[in-house]
Amino acid sequence: MALNVLDKLVNLYHENTISHVYLVETNNVLLCLNDLKKVIKQIFCVNKYEDNCTKCNICNLVDQNYLPSLIIIEPDGSTIKKEQILELKKSFSTVPVFTKENIYIIKNAEAMTQSSANTMLKFLEEPEDHIIGFFITSNLNNVIPTIRSRCEIIKAMYETHELNVESVNDEINQELLNLAAVYLEKLEVEKKDTIMYNRSILLGQINAREDVKKLFKIILIIYEEFFKNSLNLPNKCRNFDKFYFLNNLDSKELLKRINLITIFLDDITSNVNLELLLDKFVIDLGDLNE
Repeated sequence: MALNVLDKLVNLYHENTISHVYLVETNNVLLCLNDLKKVIKQIFCVNKYEDNCTKCNICNLVDQNYLPSLIIIEPDGSTIKKEQILELKKSFSTVPVFTKENIYIIKNAEAMTQSSANTMLKFLEEPEDHIIGFFITSNLNNVIPTIRSRCEIIKAMYETHELNVESVNDEINQELLNLAAVYLEKLEVEKKDTIMYNRSILLGQINAREDVKKLFKIILIIYEEFFKNSLNLPNKCRNFDKFYFLNNLDSKELLKRINLITIFLDDITSNVNLELLLDKFVIDLGDLNE
């Protein structure tokens, strides 16, 4: 798993052998970003770090994207602009207060323009002791060579959670598909007492971890099919009439949900509290709906 690769960064940090900048190639940028944030929490957590930590203020600030010493940059429109890098430099011009190091993450690093890359070079060529950087890309060959050549490259690849539409029709019983329809309608349409839906609707009917995982694979397929439909790509949305309410979501909203489900499916394979994981899912989905 990719997180095992990224976990090595925690050991390198505590051994004082971590590089000042990494270029991370991945097949899932959003999931990789989420795992890098876990690495950062493990490095700086003032307690003994645990998944879904709610005690440590540092962990809470990372989760809420409010930690001053962590800056995440993503494309503004289609590119990462020079002004974004200048703002990063300004923010990191002083020694961090909350943590020992300032950390920046450049998401979709291939979107950097030549101008923004040139502005970034000083960070890379004259590294400061209290700054660590990560560039995330889906294809390192698309990253500007002057950036790529100055980074230590690591790969963080994830298992794909494939379950084709035919297997939904042929192998998944109608009861489970109906459950997915009721559950998603409550979350996407009614949007009230969302935490209670996990207990009254979902866990009231299934509670085995593998069954919940199977249900969320179905939900992933449903979102993917509506995403294809939103882009006028070949799809089988006609098989999902019960999910008519998803037609109100545009491609960007559907893609965010696909990434959220992918993260959930990765997290559920680890030994975490199932109810807490489901609660986190509905809270994160609610944030998308706001």
